[in-house]
Amino acid sequence: MSEDADPVYLDYAATTPLSPQVAKRMRDVQENAWYNPSSSHQGGRISAAVVALAAEQLAALLSVDPTSLIWTSGATEADNLAITGTARQREHRGKHLVTMRTEHKAVVDVFRTLEKQNFDVTWLDPDADGHLPIERLEAALRDDTQLVSIMHVNNETGAIQDVAAIGTACKKRDIVLHVDGAQATGKIPVDLTNLPVNLYSLTAHKFYGPKGVGALFVADGTRIDPLMFGGGQQRRLRPGTLPVDLIAGLGEAAAVAAVSMLEDLEKLSELKSRLLAGIQDIEGLNINGPVEGGFPGILNVGVDGVEGESLLLALEPLCVATGSACNSQSQEPSYVLRALGRSDLEAQSAVRFSLGRPTTPADIDIAITLYRRAVGKLRKLAPKAVVQ
Repeated sequence: MSEDADPVYLDYAATTPLSPQVAKRMRDVQENAWYNPSSSHQGGRISAAVVALAAEQLAALLSVDPTSLIWTSGATEADNLAITGTARQREHRGKHLVTMRTEHKAVVDVFRTLEKQNFDVTWLDPDADGHLPIERLEAALRDDTQLVSIMHVNNETGAIQDVAAIGTACKKRDIVLHVDGAQATGKIPVDLTNLPVNLYSLTAHKFYGPKGVGALFVADGTRIDPLMFGGGQQRRLRPGTLPVDLIAGLGEAAAVAAVSMLEDLEKLSELKSRLLAGIQDIEGLNINGPVEGGFPGILNVGVDGVEGESLLLALEPLCVATGSACNSQSQEPSYVLRALGRSDLEAQSAVRFSLGRPTTPADIDIAITLYRRAVGKLRKLAPKAVVQ
């Protein structure tokens, strides 16, 4: 394949393109509803109606009341607001918090900061497939535990946590459960009416909406402290003038996902099976994460005798990742894979393929050809590293 070939994008867990419907909706809002939705005049009411419609669209996707949604700049802000807001609100009741070692940096770094503020954090390890055994969680809960934060779909392995069981364990003890739903929203069914979840964070750009906007679901009766001050918007939990066009894009992305989700999942399952079938006979190939039952849009594999960063370069123009995009500048092996029990060498050889709505069988076939060629080339350069 020539060096000037168009990129083949298989990194949809990092970000997704705007769907055509979302782009069209945002252009219309930018032209006709650009007013401040907090203004009391006619223009403000036009924009406020746009925001209200977007809330209804997202609420329908999540099966919640529109008034339970707080708009944010993305999942990172929503995670920070949920975790820090809960820790501060319930600090007088206890300072013990629980999370997993495999969480996204937007969660991990918040808990690291809270530890420096004298909160006691228990870091739970997953099993070898990335799942949290419910008995492991229950054993970690204490009388002073006030918050549990668990990711719904892991961004590196695709492991899906049993949120219902986790939420039930927390509810019995009056513990707040926050779920990072950035990789789940718009991709798998999420019914927050029937899940015992207090706080659920998401971002638009993971499911074909715009970057720079997200939301936090706050269940009725759940109280959190704000992180920002300066206005009365959004029940004073997250003040600031709302970005109407971005919010409209998020709402439209939710509406599209509600219609296309089941078809998307079926397509992704077929494409993942095609990809795995094309590379699974490579000697020394290891699957990182669940073989069955995970999110079908993510396949994380490692291979003996090959280093991940070198493999990424050899795979161009294939756009894949060695881990989370938010941690891609670090040369350290994935902390998520190490928590699964992988050695540093095994974690460093990992490549994450993440598939999306625009992915075609031809993209998968190109990925198979490039991956097999790259592994063979790198092994010839360092044959002694291959496990015999």
